[in-house]
Amino acid sequence: MANNVAAMIDHTLLKPEATRDQIETLCKEARENDFFSVCVNPTWVSTAKELLQGSAVKVCTVIGFPLGASTPETKAFETKNAIDHGADEVDMVINIGALKDKNDEFVESDIRAVVDAAKGKALTKVIIETSLLSKDEKIRACELSVKAGADYVKTSTGFSTGGATFEDIALMRKTVGPDIGVKASGGVRSTEDAQMMIEAGATRIGASSSVAIINGLKVTADY
Repeated sequence: MANNVAAMIDHTLLKPEATRDQIETLCKEARENDFFSVCVNPTWVSTAKELLQGSAVKVCTVIGFPLGASTPETKAFETKNAIDHGADEVDMVINIGALKDKNDEFVESDIRAVVDAAKGKALTKVIIETSLLSKDEKIRACELSVKAGADYVKTSTGFSTGGATFEDIALMRKTVGPDIGVKASGGVRSTEDAQMMIEAGATRIGASSSVAIINGLKVTADY
């Protein structure tokens, strides 16, 4: 089970104070444990790509992070720049205020800007920040992500008021159907947490406690 879970993990370090030594450790752990990817801030993409050369570990980064309030044009530029520096996957944050305003056309175009910038070059995940949304808003965010052509929907940045829950993952899976990925991120700190998310329908796990997760341990903090 540990190997199966490891292959679903985006080993994450998004703290603003992250140092090169910490990024090196992250990449070393990802290599040693066969994690699917490392997820780092854009400034570390080229470093991670270099450190992971020759391995199967992907490089994932974040766009419009963590607030989602930058413009679609900015998010598109960030995406192109990240891909130019070696990103294989991009996790973008939606415009949460626009979703709450029921400005669905803008939300979809915001997501599409990133999807189009990444098309044929990188996989796209859409962070909907579930802890800030009502059930209806979560459903609409997932539906708009699918309409915009995203590859995944993702629960959380890990920097807001809450993380992934079984109920949210199950709702997201039900909404997007079987063909879109669902990523549980934020608060996944143990093997049991990861297994619960997978049972609910998650196909990817974002965590900084990845080594503890696959070794059956539990930690008290995520990001």
